Amino acid sequence: MPELPEVQTTVSQLKKKALKRAFIDVWTDAPKLIKKPKSFDDFKKKIKGKKIKDIQRRGKNIIFKLSEGQSLLVHQKLTGHLLYGRWKEGRWQSEEEKHIGEDKMNQYIHLVFFLDNNREIALSDLRKFAKVELASDEEIKKELEDLGPDPLKISFQEFKDTVRKGKIKQALMNQKIISGVGNIYSDEALFRAGIHPLRKVKDLKKKELKNLYQELKRILNKALEVQGTSISDYRTPEGKKGEFEKLLKVYRRKGKKCFNCGAKIERIKIGNRSAHFCPHCQKK
Repeated sequence: MPELPEVQTTVSQLKKKALKRAFIDVWTDAPKLIKKPKSFDDFKKKIKGKKIKDIQRRGKNIIFKLSEGQSLLVHQKLTGHLLYGRWKEGRWQSEEEKHIGEDKMNQYIHLVFFLDNNREIALSDLRKFAKVELASDEEIKKELEDLGPDPLKISFQEFKDTVRKGKIKQALMNQKIISGVGNIYSDEALFRAGIHPLRKVKDLKKKELKNLYQELKRILNKALEVQGTSISDYRTPEGKKGEFEKLLKVYRRKGKKCFNCGAKIERIKIGNRSAHFCPHCQKK
């Protein structure tokens, strides 16, 4: 699932391309992607003519602020990503007309928004789990009010006050505690901070927690620089892969040697999620 760096990369690129553009039409072959309003015909009627005033990120959610007090929310979920460009000869193509859509991950197009500049914003989603909603600004804001603070925008004291209980891996991924962090960056931050994913927050010393806070910010900012991680489905709106995969130390490296000590990376289940770690560098 796209996490903070991937979602922010999407938002930043779309802001450069689609601000002040208006929706003139929309198509889908998977109307169940649309959660609000319930009817796709109603959705189509309401979004036509709406102008994009701003594009924002809240946690892992993309929010298009539209004219007439409306907001379009897109949560890309497990396998979704937004593309910007157009169709040409039956394939997706970026706006620059350089990156023809040979990448299979850019070919699962199930939702297309047609803009007034002869370009489209499309959702490619292999498993069709994404969520799309069109509602008032107030309704969308209320829906997201339970999300925790953004890890890039809080001080250490706020981080310390927010992350207070439970196993540290689960706390980092709990969107009501910290919004935007998932499996990839929690694994990577914990490794770099030398903290085992099963450690309880209450047992962490202040120095350990501060180190984790700093490493998490460092990891997220570095991932933003290289446009995120594209191990499987995620692509940028230009259809390109993010490059943070080259910098991964533990995530999805089960059985491979730790870059620091040579021990084999392990994978365990915590609840219904997984955690990758080095048993030597991250002791309980």
